[in-house]
Amino acid sequence: MGGCEPRNFQRPCLLLLLQERPAHGYDLVERLHASFIDDTDTGGVYRTLRALEREGLVCSSWCVSTAGPARRTYALTPAGLEALHRQMETVEVTHQLLHDFLDRCGRALHPITVASR
Repeated sequence: MGGCEPRNFQRPCLLLLLQERPAHGYDLVERLHASFIDDTDTGGVYRTLRALEREGLVCSSWCVSTAGPARRTYALTPAGLEALHRQMETVEVTHQLLHDFLDRCGRALHPITVASR
C-alpha cells in the first residue's frame, strides 16, 4: 500500500498472520511486506510483537533449530483471536466509510452535467 495504511494497521495484520500460523519475527516481517505493508519497519514489527505479548494477545517461546540460532516463535492466544475478531469488525466499518468517501469524491470530481446528456 506504500505508506497509506491506516494508523496501527500493523497490529491486526500481525494477528491475522499469527492466526494463519505461528511464526518467528523475520517470517512475519517478510509476510507483512509481501501481503500488506510495502515499507515494513523491522524494528517496529518487533516492538509491536512485544506489545501484543504484554497485552496477552500473543505468546512466544524459543525454538531451537538444527540449521541456525534459536528463534523466538510467536503464536496467537485466545485473547488475540478475540482481538482479531474485533479488529476485523473495525476494518469492515472503515472499509465502508472509505468506499462511501471514494464514491462521493468520484461524483464531486467528475460530475455529470445536464449539457452532456
